[in-house]
Amino acid sequence: MYCAGQYNRYNKINMINIAVIGGHKAAKKYLKIAEEIGRLIAQNGWVLVCGGREGVMEAACRGAKSAGGTTVGILPSVNGEDANQYVDIKIPTGMGYARNFLVVRSVRAVIAISGEYGTLSEIAFAFNDSRPVVGIGSWKIKGMQHAKSAQEAVKKVKSCLTNNR
Repeated sequence: MYCAGQYNRYNKINMINIAVIGGHKAAKKYLKIAEEIGRLIAQNGWVLVCGGREGVMEAACRGAKSAGGTTVGILPSVNGEDANQYVDIKIPTGMGYARNFLVVRSVRAVIAISGEYGTLSEIAFAFNDSRPVVGIGSWKIKGMQHAKSAQEAVKKVKSCLTNNR
């Protein structure tokens, strides 16, 4: 299994941040998967980081909150008023899509669910920063792992984290 580089050098503390990326609009089946992934992230004791808005991001945050997890939204706005109701920590950037770099830089692994060009930019940032990327119904890119379920995606992330300490 391909797991990108020594990404752990960026996180010196014990908390493990995992990004869930995907579109602000998504099919119901992907929203359900995102919610389950959020729940699994929280159950593993990880922090969920996302763009903090609607769609896949909101579903993942809802899932994490349902399991008592912590959620971080790195937002495109200046004031943070665009955060979904499940975001615990709002980080307004005023950077629009440029915030995608910050989402990726702040995590050890990325799970991409569906998504369009904004998601594609985050995947590119992840590869440039040697972060492992697992996709469900997302872009087909060389080096990206693919999963068919939330459980499989989280298992692949866990394997990468374990193999690259």
